[in-house]
Amino acid sequence: MPGSLKHINVWLLDDGDGVAIVDTGLDLAGSREAWEALFGGLLAGRRITRIIVTHFHPDHIGLAGWLTRRFGVKLWMTREEWLFARMLSSDVRDAPPEAALAHWRSAGWAEEWIEAAAAKGWGLFASAVSEVPQSFIRIRDGDVLRIGDRDWRIVTGNGHCPEHACLVDEAGGLMIAGDQVLPRITSNVSVFLSEPEGDPLGDWLASIAKLRRLLSPDLLVLPSHGEPFTGLHERLDALEHGHRDRLEALHLYLAEPRRAIDCFRILFGRKIDGSVIGLATGEAIAHLRRLEVEGKAVREDRDGVRWYSAV
Repeated sequence: MPGSLKHINVWLLDDGDGVAIVDTGLDLAGSREAWEALFGGLLAGRRITRIIVTHFHPDHIGLAGWLTRRFGVKLWMTREEWLFARMLSSDVRDAPPEAALAHWRSAGWAEEWIEAAAAKGWGLFASAVSEVPQSFIRIRDGDVLRIGDRDWRIVTGNGHCPEHACLVDEAGGLMIAGDQVLPRITSNVSVFLSEPEGDPLGDWLASIAKLRRLLSPDLLVLPSHGEPFTGLHERLDALEHGHRDRLEALHLYLAEPRRAIDCFRILFGRKIDGSVIGLATGEAIAHLRRLEVEGKAVREDRDGVRWYSAV
């Protein structure tokens, strides 16, 4: 992968007479070449049985369409994630919609930032994914998938995305966590244009509590980015405490009215440049929105710009 993440982990599961694939990588030439090397090497002669995708983000679903068509197999994922992928991949236009420009202005973006973003067009999601299949097999929270001689229970979470699927083999002590639990970094939790009044950070914190309640602390966690790790509950605690500490610091910072972009210095430990300003803005709004929902902040619209103040 380009950018700071560098890579995504994908997983091959023995499926009896073949192999099931979990997550796929971006639709990039290098990713396809890596798969071709596998199909001509370690997987030569092995049947691909199905493609399972944890969530709709391009590094996870990017090559799902290519793989399902190549091997004549089905895509398995949750309904909300499939719908989001279909929606975003079909929304391609030369310029961003007016609602996007207003969303950026409301966060405090300078006009030159808006112009730079607008120059990229609209629909970058589609450029990173092969055609998303028109049909899929739905998986739901609590489902048990028999893959080979293992039973994998589906445990969903949200906040990072609407209906993220983790696969848990309780008997084997394994969890394919996707982006729901990462060992070193915190998954992006953002308010986006599609749901500007949403509370994804509230959803994320509720999902942390759900995973802590349902899952054993002794699982070997297989994340999408970084090395496999143990200590699931300790990591969940750290993720929760990190967000709550930032909420507390942000609440103090809102003693004077602030825009979303003003909050970068409180929320992030590095300089925010043009390559990540969209994600940083979404995450800043998510924290501000959580404070609103908790009754700790209010917002005022002034000439299309949102200003937040502590209560």
